[in-house]
Parts: sequence; C-alpha cells; structure tokens
Amino acid sequence: MNSEVLRTIKCKQLIFLLFCGGMAYAQHSNSLTATLDHQTKSINIQQEFIYVNSSKDTLETLYFNDWAHAYSDKKTALAKRFAEEFKKSLHLAKDEERGSTEIFSIVDSEYRGLIWQRTSGKDIVKFILNKPLLPGKEAKFFITYTVKLPSNKFTPYGYDNRNGYYLKDWYLTPAVYDGTWQLYSNKNLEDLYTEITDTNINFIFPDSLYIGTNYNEVNVTSFPGKQYASLKGANRKSCDIILNPSNRFIKHVTGHSIVVTDIRSNNYPSVLQGISINKISKFIHENLGDFPYEQLLVSEVDFNKNPLYGLSQLPTFIRPYDAQFQFEMKFLKTALISYMRETVFLNPRKEKWVSDALVNYLMIKFVDQYYSNQKLLGKLSNLWGFRSFHLADMDFNEQYSFLYMLTARKNLDQALTTPNDSLIKFNQKIANTYKAGLGLAYLADYLGQDKVDKSVKEFYSSYNLKEVKPKNFEDIIKKNADKDVDWFFDAYVNSDERIDFKIKKIIKEEDSLSVVLKNKTGTNVPISLFGINGDSVVSKYWFRDIESTKTIKIPRTTEERLVLNYDQKIPEFNQRDNWKTLSGFLSSNKKLKFQFFKDSEDPYYNQVFYMPVASFNVYDGITPGLRFTNKTLLERPFIFDFAPSYALKEKSFVGFGRFNYRKYHRKSGMYVTNYALRGSTFHFQTNSRYSTLTPSIGFGWRSDNLISNKRQSLVLRHVNVFRTIDPALDELETDPDYSVFNVRYNSYNTGIINYFNWFADAQHSSDFSKLAFNLEYRKLFQNNRQLNLRFFAGKFLRNKTNSDFFSFALDRPTDYLFDYNYLGRSEDSGIVSQQIIIAEGGFKSKLENPFANDWMMTTNASFNLWRWIELYGDIGLMKSRNQDARFVYDSGIRLNLVTDYFELYFPLYSTNGWELGQPNYDEKIRFIVTISPKTLIGLFTRKWF
Repeated sequence: MNSEVLRTIKCKQLIFLLFCGGMAYAQHSNSLTATLDHQTKSINIQQEFIYVNSSKDTLETLYFNDWAHAYSDKKTALAKRFAEEFKKSLHLAKDEERGSTEIFSIVDSEYRGLIWQRTSGKDIVKFILNKPLLPGKEAKFFITYTVKLPSNKFTPYGYDNRNGYYLKDWYLTPAVYDGTWQLYSNKNLEDLYTEITDTNINFIFPDSLYIGTNYNEVNVTSFPGKQYASLKGANRKSCDIILNPSNRFIKHVTGHSIVVTDIRSNNYPSVLQGISINKISKFIHENLGDFPYEQLLVSEVDFNKNPLYGLSQLPTFIRPYDAQFQFEMKFLKTALISYMRETVFLNPRKEKWVSDALVNYLMIKFVDQYYSNQKLLGKLSNLWGFRSFHLADMDFNEQYSFLYMLTARKNLDQALTTPNDSLIKFNQKIANTYKAGLGLAYLADYLGQDKVDKSVKEFYSSYNLKEVKPKNFEDIIKKNADKDVDWFFDAYVNSDERIDFKIKKIIKEEDSLSVVLKNKTGTNVPISLFGINGDSVVSKYWFRDIESTKTIKIPRTTEERLVLNYDQKIPEFNQRDNWKTLSGFLSSNKKLKFQFFKDSEDPYYNQVFYMPVASFNVYDGITPGLRFTNKTLLERPFIFDFAPSYALKEKSFVGFGRFNYRKYHRKSGMYVTNYALRGSTFHFQTNSRYSTLTPSIGFGWRSDNLISNKRQSLVLRHVNVFRTIDPALDELETDPDYSVFNVRYNSYNTGIINYFNWFADAQHSSDFSKLAFNLEYRKLFQNNRQLNLRFFAGKFLRNKTNSDFFSFALDRPTDYLFDYNYLGRSEDSGIVSQQIIIAEGGFKSKLENPFANDWMMTTNASFNLWRWIELYGDIGLMKSRNQDARFVYDSGIRLNLVTDYFELYFPLYSTNGWELGQPNYDEKIRFIVTISPKTLIGLFTRKWF
C-alpha cells in the first residue's frame, strides 16, 4: 500500500517538476551554500541569485528582505513593534543574544561590486544596479554574508538553550515588485512577502543535530563532525529548517501526501496519532485538493506561534477535552496554516484575511463533520458546578463568534482588510482570524454549504502556487452563488460595521405571522429567522435588504417562539433582543436568573451573577462579601455592580456599588462616553465611617491607529462625602460632610520605552477652589538606563479651611476624595503608614510640616544604577498662608521591582539630614503595593488590547 502511494506521489512530483521546468524562464533562481557554526550560533552563506525582471518596468534598484537583521538593535521595526506590545526583551538584550546580518560583498555577473544600503526598518537591503535591468531580462548576483542568529527568547526564530535551532526567513529573498516595491519589515507577524523562486540549498550543520524542513530533502550525507543536506524547492517562497539534538520528526506517508511532523501527544497512542493524521490529510485533500510539493512540514514550533487559544492552552492534566480531539485540532490547525503559507501566494500583510477565512472555515467544518456534539467546555459541561453555566451549553464552534465579540464589544474590532501590522494583537492573533472563518460559515449557511465548499476547492486548485488577489476569491464565490453576495465583501469583509437585528413586534393572525424586524445598525446583511417549538427548529427563513425596519409575513405553523440567528452562525453584536414568544401577555419578558460566578451572555434570561469577594484595610479588617452584578464575560453597555460586605473588625456592613452606562461612538476621535453613579462605604478610623456618592460623566479620545497607546480623557464628577465620627475620638477640624466638583483632563502615552502622561485638575467646593498639574516622563535609553521624571504644581485659588485636610501634601495625601487604595488612610505610625502612593508632592521621606495650603511645586526623579535598583531624588518649593516659601528635598534608593505596582524606597539624605543613621530607620522605609487582582491582570492583558 505504502509503495503504491509513494509511486503516485512521485509521479505527481515529476509532472509538477516538468511543468515548473517549462516555465523556468520566468522564475527567479536561487542557490545557497550555508554553513551553521554551532559555536558562534551563526550561518556563513554564499548565495547566487538570478533575478528575472518579469515586470513591464526597467529596474535600476532591487530590494531584498533581510529579516534576520531585525534583531540587530533597538531601533529596528521589530524592536518598535515589541515596544508597542509592552515587551522590552529585545531592547534589554545583550549583544551576544541579538541577531544580525553582516554582508561582506555583493557582486554582479561581471564581478563588479554593487552599492547597497539598508532602508529605515534596517531589515530590507537596497541593491543599486550597475546597469538598468530591462523587462524580460535577468541579472545574476553573488552575495557573501554571515547571519548571526538571535536567541529564541524574543521570537521562536533562532537558537534555544537546548542546542536546537529554528530557521525561518533566514537568508536574503527578493521583495515583491508589482509596479511598486512591496517593502515590509519584520514585525514578528509571520508575513514575509517575497517573490517565488526555484531554490537549491546545500546546508552544512553539526552531526549532533537532526533536520526537519519544508523543502525536499534530496540527500543528507554524514561526515565526521558535520552533515550535508541538499534541499530543493521549486516554485517556493522561503525555506524553513528546524534542527534538534534528538530526532523528533517522523514522516507519515498518507494516501494524499507525505507529512513530516514533530507534533505528538503523550496521552494519545502513536498508532492512533497516525490514523488521525491520515484522517486529517484526507479531509484537507477533499476540501482543498492535492498538495503540490513532496512533503508538508507540520511542526510544534509553528503550532506554538498560532495555538488553539482558550481552554486548550491549559496544562495537559486539566484540559477538558479528549486526547484525540486535542491532537486532531492541534494538528489540523497547524497543517492548514502550513498548507496556506506554502501554496497560496497572497500578500500576507494586506490580504491575510483570505487564508484566515479558509483555515478557520475548514476547522469549523471539521468539528461539524466529526465532533458535532463537542462542547466548548468539553468534559466540564457535564460536571456539577459547571453544567448550570450558559458557557457549558455553548458548542465548540461558538467560540469563534464569542472571541470575536471580545474586541467588538470593546469598540476595538477592525475590518478584515486592515493591514496585518495595523491590527491590535488580539485581533491579529484571534479575533480577525476567527471572524474571517466565521464569515465563510455565515455565507455557507446563507447560500448552501455545497456552493461555498465548491468555491473553496476551485479557488485553491486554480490559484495555488500563483500570485493571487482577494478579487480572484471573490469572483469564484460570486460565480458559484445563486444569490447576490455583494453584502459579504462590502459590509462584512471591508467594513467594521456591526451586525445587530431585533424582533420589534409580532402580529399574530390565524394562519400567518407578521414580524416587524429592525436593523439597529443599518448594516445591510441577511438575517436568519427561526421558528422554535421546544428545542426543535420547525421553520427557518432568510431575509435581506432590511435597512431600517421591515415587516415580513411568514406562515404560522407550530412555532412557540421566533428567534433571530438561533444557530448563532452570524456574529451579531447583541443577541439579547433576538427572540419573542408567541404566548403570554408580556411576550418578550425574560426570566430573572441568579447564577454563581460570571458567565457568558444568555440571550433568554436577565442574568444576575453573585460571587464571593474580600477586601482589607486596618480598620475594617478582612471584609468578606457577596458581589452582585450583571457583568458577563463580554462587555455590555449597562452594568450594575454591588458588593455588600461585612467588616469583621468593625462588626458592621460596608461595601460599594455602581451603575455604569458606556456609549461607544466612532473608532477614533471621541470614541466613548461614560456615565456613572458610584457609591461606597468603609471605615477611615476606628468606629468612624465614610460614605461617598459620585455621579460622573467621562469622554475618551484616541487616534486612528488603534495600536497606539495614546489616549485622552475628560472626566467631570461631583464627589459627595458623608462621615460619621466616633465621639470618643478627637473631633475633626473640618465638617464631616462635604462635596467637591472635580474636572480632570488626562493625556496618556503609556509606552514602555517612552512614557509621557500628564493631567490638569480643577476642584471646587464651598470652602476652597484649587488647580493642579501633574506630568510624568520615563525614558528607557539605548544603554538600558532608565530616567524617570515627575513634576507636580498645585495652587489654591481660594481657601477658607482651617485645617490641612484639603491641603497639598508632600508625601501622603489625605485623600479626601477617597480615590486611593490606602491600607490605613488615617495612620501616622506602624507599617501601613509607610505605604506610599505617588501623588501630589511625591516625596518618600516623612518631613515636618508636609502640607501646603497655598501652593506647591515638586520634581521627582530617579534613574537606575543596575537593573531594578535606582537612585531617586525629590526637590520642591511649598508655601502656606502667612508663611514664607520653603525649599525641601530628599533622596535615596528605590527598588523598582514592578513599576507602579510593587516598589520599595530606602531614604538616605533629606531635609531631615542623614536618615540612614537616625533612630528607627526601619519606620522610614516606604513601599508601594498593589493587591487589586483587576489591576494586576491588566499588566498581562495590556499587550493584547
């Protein structure tokens, strides 16, 4: 059997090679001799390249991709991309960990040297030709260079700490010229855009390593200390090579192709893995057609770059899926991505949505075909404690719409045609790829799956191994469709407009139903309407051209309720108003459902979630409580959130609550308005309680570039404070109750290399009016030194108070608006009094008379001596009424373990003198600590959104 398969495959390859040989006159030719130096982690390359000018233009310059050089320094396009994603590993890297390309010579066929230079991104090389290259002519070049490989701590590319290597986009390849040069720098997006070449590589590597590659291994010969691999790729893009100290790759000869893979599962027998690989190979062949090369590389490293996001990323021992399902989905996704990357030659930076659509559509189809009953939570769906969740009812394929909605509900969704390097990370990795596949499934549901399946296979068979455009895919879809599908490309693919319909009302007649449908967003796409009896579908209809409101009439049969988008094949923005029952007076009322812990959104219930919470301060002690909220896993416009709690130390009820309504507008400019009413009540001293009630309205602005970390906001709020004070304590010098109207304008640019934030703040109450300005600047320099600067200025316009409760503070603001998370806000001794929140003066030493009731100006600075050990210094001028202005200062050592979240300050010298030698020095040490889970989680999620 296997020998027959091999003969069939070799016959196909022979035909393919003969075909390629017949068209070789128009093909670039590339020959390399590459020697891997295991000691220096570098590759010495001698490259002969024949460039064929297949354009209609005369070329005086050529451009080649040199993506290995993207790791060379801190100013490359890759380094800048990392900074946008809050990753500074490449910026802080040691020189020996970086990658680079050193070009020694570039000569033409007459052995004349070429002038060459790097473009601004540094990983594209410009060749200036000695003579113009005419259309249809070719030019030969000889290039000698060394590629120093980077550590794989930045990206999967390079060498690892187990003496393995992953080589991808590692040699010079020609950029694409289609009338203009398509020049794309390496931004770790897996989207090298290069010309098709016929490539022969003689690769020399240590004999201690085993090779895996996507090219045809013509011959691998061993010699003492080294091995020679002869690799060939006809009509190919770049060559991937994976080297390991152990032989991890296994060749599977299936009925349709040879698969080379190192993907395996410890919990799934190897024999069954082989059966699954055959099954997947057959599925791909049936839906796409023949793989045109000798072998398909399906590697673990490729999977790790594009994993199955979600529950499948949990540790193996707690994953809720069967081993077979996990293995097959992992292998299928990696194989499909490799299939597309190797054979469908789209512009991967601007046209990736087509390959994403094909990959994810086939994954959806695979699950429908082989695992139609698979639940999103897997085995957890049947366990007590989980089965009551709506999430447990969701099918596995419903994750595509759900994960796309994570950014759509945050007003961060982007059109499928958005260039790859303009997508926020979550959209680039997950949301847009899922939306693309879901779109084809939506189209298949509307047209009929056979028509979309036919189009997919026809597109692949017609355009694999050819330069192709999305228009070619669109033309095939339209040719095979029996309905108008312009809406799919105009409204779904090319737009970020949301889809949202509702059933406005139903008029019941004896033998028919008149249904009024409303298009809430105006996005003109088809919508499905289902008639449901119990859990059974008794009717289904499609309706189009509902631009606003439309009344449609359908036969009345046995329907108990009508539901829009019942099977959730359409990524609809809001499904909470998609149904109406045909019985009862209040036909659209939903039942109230109380549920433990947060869940996904169930359109058939008004959900209220409850969950335990706990907080702590030194007066209330540990404060357990029960939180009630309607906040689901997906963001929603209106939120209520209440957490009544019991203070064990004060033996009384405390807690917080809020109503919040968020209205998103455009993607850029003023993009959001937020209305809120918040309240809280806790203790600020023993047996002394404060309560706040704060209505507010906020406006947010952002730029067209959603990747940018720049934001602006304007917040107007009226803070009302009510206090009850223990009679046994000294009376406060201020009225217990007060109100403050506060306006603050914020400007943020929270980059990890350049950080620049400022705000202007105005406050007005019956007793005072004040203005404040705060600026923070951080700069991570090329030498890895970081400078932190902060400036604060505040001035009272009027002040009728007789205490310092509302005054500016040098080191520990009184927090009369109760904004800060103090562990002990009224303490002046003990460990909690050493907590510091950098606000107002921002000093770290405790100085005498730290308050100013007229004006204050301070500057705080620090720079690092070694890694997270920094030297800090603060200076300031402050003035109170009827007093002279004072100059104050302090300095010391800062342990900046996690900036703004966990820091320690050790004062050395200040206005108080040498603090290090003074009594009770341990009481002078200050700390910043953040214990809010939401705030800490934000450290990890900020790079995704």
